[in-house]
Amino acid sequence: DRIDKGQAMSEELLRQGSGGDGDGAYFTGQLLVAMPAMTDPRFAKTVIYMCVHNPNGAMGLVINKHVESIGFPQLLEQLNIEVSGLLGDHHVFYGGPVESGRGFVLHSTDYVQDGTVQVDDGFALTATIDVLKAIACNEGPREAILALGYAGWGAGQLDGEVQANAWLNVPADEALVFDQEIDTKWERAMAKIGVDPVLLSGDAGRA
Repeated sequence: DRIDKGQAMSEELLRQGSGGDGDGAYFTGQLLVAMPAMTDPRFAKTVIYMCVHNPNGAMGLVINKHVESIGFPQLLEQLNIEVSGLLGDHHVFYGGPVESGRGFVLHSTDYVQDGTVQVDDGFALTATIDVLKAIACNEGPREAILALGYAGWGAGQLDGEVQANAWLNVPADEALVFDQEIDTKWERAMAKIGVDPVLLSGDAGRA
């Protein structure tokens, strides 16, 4: 009953957990914010919630880009999920370029089921269709976003990009992660650590 049965490194990484050793080198549960000098257009001005980061790689979900081609109610209809109590303004998010047909629900920790991975004290990840059924009848988590696809890095790849000043890491909070105001999320994420993107644009290396 997976949203998508495709096998991916995301499953293995999530099983392994963060693998962090407390030295701050791993960004599980934090936000990655693209620097203005990001050269990959797929990640320009993105904010990514990091679901796992360990010595074997990393995966996260972009939380400030919507999928324009399909709405949340339409996606539920395609999955033959009956909508009986859907509340709020839900959108489908572009989670990243890897396995774009696969869905992940990042949500608050008041909802836990078999297959739910608790990332940290405030956030959990579920990739089974049951969570969408629960949301559709207003029995799901208090906060949630559905993302199609994910951002993935091989062993050491993200670490190298951070050292090259491609990303900033920022503490995550519910208000920033789950709100639907995607147009200002990148700027607000920068502001959490007192960074003015305008000042960065001239020379990202001095961030």
